[in-house]
Amino acid sequence: MTDRDPGTLPTAHWAAHDVVPLLRTLAEALLVLDEQTGLQSFTLPYSAEAQRALDRTALACLLRGARPPAGLTELVDRCRTVPLEDWPLSFSPDLVGPGDRLLDEVCNRPTELCHEWAGRSPDSAAVFRDREIVLAALRLCREYGEEDAYTAFRRLLVHRPVLTTAEVYEVTGDMVLEPVHELIRRIYKPVPDSYLRDGTYTACERCLTLLTPVRTGEWWCERDRCRRQGPPPPGRRFAYEAEGALSQLERPLRQFVTGPGRAEADLERELLALGLEVRMWPGYDAYDLQVVFPDGWRWAVDVKDWVHPTFLGRSARPVPQDPPHDEAFWSVPRHRVTARPGYVAAFERARPESAGDLQLLTDTELVTRAKRRLRASKGDRRA
Repeated sequence: MTDRDPGTLPTAHWAAHDVVPLLRTLAEALLVLDEQTGLQSFTLPYSAEAQRALDRTALACLLRGARPPAGLTELVDRCRTVPLEDWPLSFSPDLVGPGDRLLDEVCNRPTELCHEWAGRSPDSAAVFRDREIVLAALRLCREYGEEDAYTAFRRLLVHRPVLTTAEVYEVTGDMVLEPVHELIRRIYKPVPDSYLRDGTYTACERCLTLLTPVRTGEWWCERDRCRRQGPPPPGRRFAYEAEGALSQLERPLRQFVTGPGRAEADLERELLALGLEVRMWPGYDAYDLQVVFPDGWRWAVDVKDWVHPTFLGRSARPVPQDPPHDEAFWSVPRHRVTARPGYVAAFERARPESAGDLQLLTDTELVTRAKRRLRASKGDRRA
């Protein structure tokens, strides 16, 4: 590629106050503030990350003749109330979509997009926390020679992002998970009191992560998909008096493993309902789903539940050939494409040549294609 947009320029082309590194700096600062003090109030001196974000934003505004934020409180408020497309910065359409915000306007918590900007932006050199943990699990399970342990570990992260104290003991006593017992203890962290309402924690019935209480009687779910479907339905409840302290997966794992894992599980269920053979995370997670048709034809599918199509495109790579397959795809939940016009086109513009002609399909397109291929394999002329 010779003509590069701001989403694909190497870091060396950018000053610290320019668009890509500035948004990454902002996102990182917001995550640090949310983790350390919450985003409701701040005290001097600010953390190094917060001060850096404030200084760089002020410089970017001044260079463009715009009024800089008066302080950190105003900067955080802008991140919540003003869509990025309305900031006094020059954005490529592939970088910022309609309504993009770094903080949720209802509960003032970092959005999924904020997490992606912090860890997966075009100039980020960070070692992703989720990949660090997944690779550690792969290494441990390979050392034990237990592929089933790795599959059980992935299912745990997808289906049980929240554990009671008793369940932590149960899980860390499960002999199938023996290779990763210590890893599990490290990645499930105490749940803060901000999730409590009337002495009870409540999980989302759809995505299983804990809901955040907002306003009188309302809830906020951290998953974009849930919020687009309407008010999150309260699911399992955990009374603090009865259950004691809860543990939940670290946010990077909830964001980049549990979230996509729910999409993987949904896709697995739909393909199994068609009568297809589906194997999850085969070959120690070479890819997400191996789909086998009655005539022996095999698909390899990697599911990617990302907000930002440019970040996803830049990460594109060929699907591994082992375990063997006849066709390979990346799949993204339909709601991502619906929420961001031009999602697939932006992915393809950012996709490196090394990825070849890797196809990105929505989950609904993948299931439709599976139905069509299934009819063809049975000799149905309507295929």
